[in-house]
Amino acid sequence: MGDAKLGSRRIYTGRVLNLDIDQVRFPDGSIGELEIIRHSGASAVVPFLSDPAGDDPQILLIKQYRYAAEDFLYEVPAGRLDPNEAPVDCARRELLEETGCSADSIEPLYTFYTTPGFTDERIHGFIATGLARGESKREADEFMTLETMTLSHALELIQKGEIRDAKTAVLILSAAGYRAGR
Repeated sequence: MGDAKLGSRRIYTGRVLNLDIDQVRFPDGSIGELEIIRHSGASAVVPFLSDPAGDDPQILLIKQYRYAAEDFLYEVPAGRLDPNEAPVDCARRELLEETGCSADSIEPLYTFYTTPGFTDERIHGFIATGLARGESKREADEFMTLETMTLSHALELIQKGEIRDAKTAVLILSAAGYRAGR
């Protein structure tokens, strides 16, 4: 399917994303146009404050104001990849910027498309362990607090619909499955 794109025109260029209209050949051979949001991708990290293999380990989440949701949401630290930045380096940077923590170890967890119906954005998920606390370096438009909770409590919040951020739910569930498989 690599040759599906026949042409593309840029409609909008922004700070966070770009909007293109692509002319594409569909699997049945027909041709049509699709709007697609181009995004550099992102990394997100589940920070474990205690041993992930331990009994009900603690994780660190942020509670961040999101204008689009008109609310504060529980989230894992995450952010966009800088040009030519490796996903693991982005995870380390975002962990430090948003929580002030550095990690002894950051391991890949799960990479996924956020909404492949209209964007090529992928998020690279990681688990961080061996955290050392320091000073955060948040951006001017980031309004957040740090929230420490057990993994079981985070799973309860997902079940109750109180963790509504998809990347956070996916990565916490993946981390819980990762722990169970060890």
